[in-house]
Amino acid sequence: MILAQILLATLAGGVLSVLAAATLSLTILKDIAHKLVGFSVGIMLAITFLDLLPEAIEALDGHAVGATVLAGIMIFFALEKTALWRHDHHEDSDHVCHSHHAAGPLIVLGDGLHNFVDGILIAAAFLQDPALGWATTIAVISHEIPQEVGDFMVLLNAGYGRLKALWLNVLSSLAAVLGGVIGWFALGDAGGIIPYVLALAASSFIYIAVADLVPELHKHRKPADFIIQFALLAAGIGVALLNSHGH
Repeated sequence: MILAQILLATLAGGVLSVLAAATLSLTILKDIAHKLVGFSVGIMLAITFLDLLPEAIEALDGHAVGATVLAGIMIFFALEKTALWRHDHHEDSDHVCHSHHAAGPLIVLGDGLHNFVDGILIAAAFLQDPALGWATTIAVISHEIPQEVGDFMVLLNAGYGRLKALWLNVLSSLAAVLGGVIGWFALGDAGGIIPYVLALAASSFIYIAVADLVPELHKHRKPADFIIQFALLAAGIGVALLNSHGH
């Protein structure tokens, strides 16, 4: 049954990419987690400008995409401000700092939107041909792993424990299953919302990269820091470019 294959593919795709990213992050990349923020910025911005926005513009006119991105940035600004107010309130009442950078919840939400669209795309491929569906799933997994590594690094850098960061990434990956189910039941209607969801996912990545992560990079101002940061930023863009060509 096609629906069962869609469910299996979206579940396996999401969980496998998160587990692969977590394994890399906690082994090979463990000791340089704090330095990989630049890598995350490179991946996020490259996926946004070379993948998400071009796909959205194919289906909508540029003005509609720009307006959606602008609205998304306003929404994420309001969400982050709310998260910071809540953090300040807890700090005042508890006299204890439980500082989780507001980028944490935002990155989970943005990644969830991206995964939701992946789920719809996987469903569309399966409805056309199951073999194409599985090929698309493999492409999505290879595309997601570097992005999930970036997300995991941001969550660790924001002060989340390893287990919590893992579960938050798993949670956002389950949005792909929801996208797959919606794609199966109402593909004609869901197709119309894909470009808007892509534009919102793009706005979340732009906001997190520019408002939260770049200021973090600017705290380290030595020439050597700049060289490392710039190289990692370029590496992030390079990885996203390779995956984008493989799509």
